[in-house]
Amino acid sequence: MKDGTPRRQRTAPSRGRIIRTRSRGGTFRAARDLARGFRGGEVVLLVGELGAGKTVFAQGISSGLGLEDVSQVCSPSYTLLNIYDARVPIFHFDLYRLSEASEILDLGWEDFLDRGVIIVEWGERLPLEVEALRVTIEVGEGTRRTITVTPSTRP
Repeated sequence: MKDGTPRRQRTAPSRGRIIRTRSRGGTFRAARDLARGFRGGEVVLLVGELGAGKTVFAQGISSGLGLEDVSQVCSPSYTLLNIYDARVPIFHFDLYRLSEASEILDLGWEDFLDRGVIIVEWGERLPLEVEALRVTIEVGEGTRRTITVTPSTRP
């Protein structure tokens, strides 16, 4: 674990899977490993404070889905949506700059359901119930992160 490899995942009752990482690379690898089982149609809601590692997690998901150049995965804060071609299409939304539910609904993000994998940074702002994986990233000391992955029908 000194090399930043994510610690072994464990399941906590009703809290989901907890992953502890010690570096950006560990967070990336945890997301990559999670996404390798995706088939398309998944929605991933990323939750965490500014700088927690949501975009790093999105890069890891993209890698797990076969995107060759993950350096193109960046936070779409100003464009609101980035689309990447991988094994299945990736639709990467960022809700940080949107404050009203109507603004989020106007994005038409639901049009992308079942067309690929949807990643939503600031997923807690999504005003709809949706079947998704909620990934909560908590900042620890330095580059340490505690990542909780839970199935959710609420943002």
